[in-house]
Amino acid sequence: MSSNARFIDFKSDKQPTWCPGCGDFGTMNGIMKGLAETGNTPDETFVVAGIGCSGKIGTYMRSYALHGVHGRALPVGTGVKIARPDIEVVVAGGDGDGYSIGAGHFIHAVRRNIDLTYVVMDNRIYGLTKGQASPTSRSDFETSTTPDGPKQPPVNPLALALSAGGTFIAQSFSSNAKRHQEIVQKAIEHDGFSIVNTFSPCVTFNDVDTYDYFRDNIVDLDEADHDPTDREAAKDKILDNDKEYIGVLWEDEDATDYNTAHGVDEPMHEVPDGAPDGATDLVREFY
Repeated sequence: MSSNARFIDFKSDKQPTWCPGCGDFGTMNGIMKGLAETGNTPDETFVVAGIGCSGKIGTYMRSYALHGVHGRALPVGTGVKIARPDIEVVVAGGDGDGYSIGAGHFIHAVRRNIDLTYVVMDNRIYGLTKGQASPTSRSDFETSTTPDGPKQPPVNPLALALSAGGTFIAQSFSSNAKRHQEIVQKAIEHDGFSIVNTFSPCVTFNDVDTYDYFRDNIVDLDEADHDPTDREAAKDKILDNDKEYIGVLWEDEDATDYNTAHGVDEPMHEVPDGAPDGATDLVREFY
């Protein structure tokens, strides 16, 4: 990878249309800074996103990108990484996109240990569709469609990742710019599937899980004497419902990523038989 990339290199000329104050601004900035700090450049990076506010991120970043369909960003990212093991693949999603309709893909991407980074912008609500309860919403969170709350416990994505054999599990807060960048950077550097669940407050529809709430309740693992290579310690913190931890909870430093385990180390340049006319030229141009 090149070593002279800058944060500004990853910014596109498209102006974000997120609500002023949206946590996704900070989440995206941390991704771009993390990519630059790890020596990646836009032409060595592929960003995949699904549906929702988070789905716009590929438009706002300058790199190869694909805006997929709801809950299907991880299969696309998996295919890209297998076809092009030489480039950095970042998948961006939201809590609704990734932990509801995309939950099945999430589990299997974790257990395959594909070498990609999955950053989830968790605002604990469906923001783009105007404020419905999401899989990570509190059981008593009142919305227009759940006036008495969803009345079911929220999904714990970190617990799902750990139980599926995750090799890098982290949590971050979009407002803590320097710390968020550090966590994303570690995720990118990890050889294998990395999940960074990022608290990314929705200032328009969620007046419970706010910036002030997270600032008052976050515990930084760097200040909590936590050993990220201790799986039992990671499990205890992941299952602790009384605190909001940020940092790397668990990293298996000895894990082997999918491409390495299966000898998939060369780009796939061949176009399948039966591809449309002109496909070969397009592939050659891309490669």
